[in-house]
Amino acid sequence: MTVNTEVLLDKLYNLRGSDSEILREMDRQKNKAEETRVRTTEEKSKLQSDISELKKQREELEEQGERFKEVLQGIHKEDYETVLTRLKIDFDPTSILEKLEKNLPKTIETVEKDAKKAEEELVKVEEEMSEAITTIEEIGIRKDTALANQDKLNEYVEMALSGRMNITRDSITSLLSEFGFDEEEQREAAKLLMFPEDALFAYDEKVSAKEKSGKTISEVIQEAKSYEEEITIPEEPQEETTTKEETKEDNIVKERLIELLKEYGIDYLDYTSEEVEDLLQNFDEKLMKENLEYLKKKKLNYDILINHVSILYDKDLKEKIELLISAGKEMLDIYLNPSVLVKYTLEQLQKAISSLVANGMDPKDVPLMAY
Repeated sequence: MTVNTEVLLDKLYNLRGSDSEILREMDRQKNKAEETRVRTTEEKSKLQSDISELKKQREELEEQGERFKEVLQGIHKEDYETVLTRLKIDFDPTSILEKLEKNLPKTIETVEKDAKKAEEELVKVEEEMSEAITTIEEIGIRKDTALANQDKLNEYVEMALSGRMNITRDSITSLLSEFGFDEEEQREAAKLLMFPEDALFAYDEKVSAKEKSGKTISEVIQEAKSYEEEITIPEEPQEETTTKEETKEDNIVKERLIELLKEYGIDYLDYTSEEVEDLLQNFDEKLMKENLEYLKKKKLNYDILINHVSILYDKDLKEKIELLISAGKEMLDIYLNPSVLVKYTLEQLQKAISSLVANGMDPKDVPLMAY
């Protein structure tokens, strides 16, 4: 298991559990939004109360100020001189009136400014509250989608582990893009799922064993990183050696096959796992290369190999095609009906053409699909 593969599997398996990074991040965002909603609700209530109080103060200042002015204007200090002097009361209506007329407008203006500032703050708080509520609702929807995607991912992984993967590469990469995988990660992960090897099985065994302890997948993965890859030891030491050597040899063959296809611009992920397994079981690098060169020479698109991979290791491929051409068939006929190359051996194809001639028919006029 390479480091890159292990990191990719860490990411893939993390997304499978209830504690996946995506779900945890959504919960974190939702909790933060919930805290904001509670805080802004309290702030809104206080600001509304403050605004109401400030408006009340402004009205009272204006109303009481005017009445106070009227009262002061009707008081003459000399009318109460004896009382004020004997009781030593410092009361000067004229001076107070001057201060009132000077400071009251400024005080009212200050209260108005405080009220306006509180109203502006209230608008911001309400916007923040609205955003928090919207976030909570959106995360709820996104989480439902994430859980549905998680179920699909778990289904894909289980299909891969059971050897019954029948999902297209596009379906896998499309799903992984929803989880934020970049194109390279999507491609590599699709390989792991469509053509599972020892890396996936070994990793799954390790995670499964740790999960039995009751820990989350994230905890399991974190612990797994500190362990070396575990390999099951068979009862017979010789069998273990043989298994290792066979696995290594199988991987080498697969790498050679992939490189061969890549050399001719063919993506092996365009084929099903069964088709790839067929090619691996019948791998003959020299023969396959000769057949690819011949198809290229005849300008037959390599997509005729899809659903007909046995063409690639057919020892009589060249002879079959030349036989069909000599019978009057065009390359387009062969391209549109490649199954004829798979359906018949060279000998059977020769007999089929001879039978047509013997019955007075021109093989050229008989559609290949009727062969």
